[in-house]
Amino acid sequence: LTFTLGRMSVADIFDQNTYANNPRTQFMNWGLVNNEAWDYGADAVGYTTGLAVELNQPKWTLRCGFFQVPQIANNLTGDDSLLKWPYDSAAGDEPLLSGWAMVTELERRYSVNAHPGTIRLLAFLNRADMINYSQAVPILMANGAGADLSASRAYRFKYGFGLNWEQEITKNVGVFSRLGWNNGQTQGWMFTDVDYEGSLGLSVKGESWHRPGDTFGLAGVLNGISHAEQQFLAAGGTGIEAGDGNLSYGWEKTVETYYDFQVWKTIHATLDYQFISDPAFNQARGPVSVFGARLHWEF
Repeated sequence: LTFTLGRMSVADIFDQNTYANNPRTQFMNWGLVNNEAWDYGADAVGYTTGLAVELNQPKWTLRCGFFQVPQIANNLTGDDSLLKWPYDSAAGDEPLLSGWAMVTELERRYSVNAHPGTIRLLAFLNRADMINYSQAVPILMANGAGADLSASRAYRFKYGFGLNWEQEITKNVGVFSRLGWNNGQTQGWMFTDVDYEGSLGLSVKGESWHRPGDTFGLAGVLNGISHAEQQFLAAGGTGIEAGDGNLSYGWEKTVETYYDFQVWKTIHATLDYQFISDPAFNQARGPVSVFGARLHWEF
């Protein structure tokens, strides 16, 4: 049994993946770091307070967690008000029995011809003072973007599921995938506005070209939103990252590739490229090319 209690990143315990999990050394796109359909408990910078319990067995692990959520969507928690200077009066937690985030994950480890693989099944349930998209749309239609949506707020549940898979093909080649879904009727509270996600990717170590410390990665991500959220954004609503008052809906499609090369024993440098079509689920926007570079030093 492993107990983790305190202030943490929930994503450091749940939804792990050997090939796509760490933006410091692997892919940078959020859809390849975590399952974007999972609105995991966090403040605006990715941390919260809570408890995680893990039951570890030779071939499987069961994890459960209960975490605080911020009082305002994508904002700071009460802990931040103590740790941040100057003091931010907007920081605060939902009352513990009214607002919270729960998550459960079952991890099954196996091997195929001595090549390890893992499947993780995740389920989450959140409760907060959320906007209901269907109730907010008539208010936006009548009063325009920026209207007061408090009448569409109430303590509601948001729930969803995730599938996370990784498989070593040869000693230096692995593949991975994530699938995610949530009910899509209430606003994103902490992570993203995504309701549906699918990703597939490849990771290759550089031993075959005599660079064992290097890694090449290539992956694609599909992100979508529910019909209720489509109507909300088209009416002028805004989410955590999406919404500009005009929506011509289309699935957001991303391809990312990177090459991480070992400069020295503990120093790595990375070149990264992302191509994003229909960003923020909008066919009227993009496409966008994102070029990235990273220098990583471990000590």
